Amino acid sequence: MKPEDIFKCVQCGDCCKGYGGTFVTEEEIIIIADYLGADPVCFVKDYCRMSGGKPVLAQGNDVYCIFWDGLCTIHPVKPRMCKAWPFIDSVLVDIGNWQIMAASCPGIHTDVPDSVIKECVGQAVANLKQ
Repeated sequence: MKPEDIFKCVQCGDCCKGYGGTFVTEEEIIIIADYLGADPVCFVKDYCRMSGGKPVLAQGNDVYCIFWDGLCTIHPVKPRMCKAWPFIDSVLVDIGNWQIMAASCPGIHTDVPDSVIKECVGQAVANLKQ
């Protein structure tokens, strides 16, 4: 099986909602700022907040990422954290995390064996690191 066999995004935005934040690297800040036609310094000031000394994408009053407007408005340049979802390292550490995430993500399939989930998540994580 392939990663796309166990997850198909339904563009519901549930992963764009909630606290914790999406960390952005300096490289991602430059790419997103350029996409928006903004200065990177102004981008951090206007579109991020600091968490643990690192910039994270801000959230609106509705608790969604400020770039969520029914769809991701920065989709072509979204940060690695967003591109990775739900194929994240914590699933490889504890397969139970897949089930927990599936409770709030309708695109995650849980009707496959844990070994398949681990294999697919491992493939996706490795591909994102290349």
